[in-house]
Amino acid sequence: MADTTPREQQPTPVTIYGRTYHLRGSGDTDYLAKLADIVDSTMKQVAQSTGTADTLKVAILAALNIADERVQAEDESGAGLSGKADSRLEALVHRIEEALADDPLADGKSADRPGH
Repeated sequence: MADTTPREQQPTPVTIYGRTYHLRGSGDTDYLAKLADIVDSTMKQVAQSTGTADTLKVAILAALNIADERVQAEDESGAGLSGKADSRLEALVHRIEEALADDPLADGKSADRPGH
């Protein structure tokens, strides 16, 4: 009998806000790259509009912007995410959290602002 257990793929390199992260998971690597592009562009927009260099603050504000877009889309469509889409979103959030945990700048201190 064939093994039907999903296997994790090799790490997929994605660049978000100038840093490369190697994310593991099952699924479409092109889709993961597309999500990373959305996060990257949102973080760049947030950094430009706020003037902050603190990576953690930029990431949090970008996450809030992306969540706002999601909620607005749900409100416009009159429906929430399907169970499958919600599960995928939770899994991706978990991957991003793991990647940020590995980021030495994610401790709230900016490389160009010592002690802050």
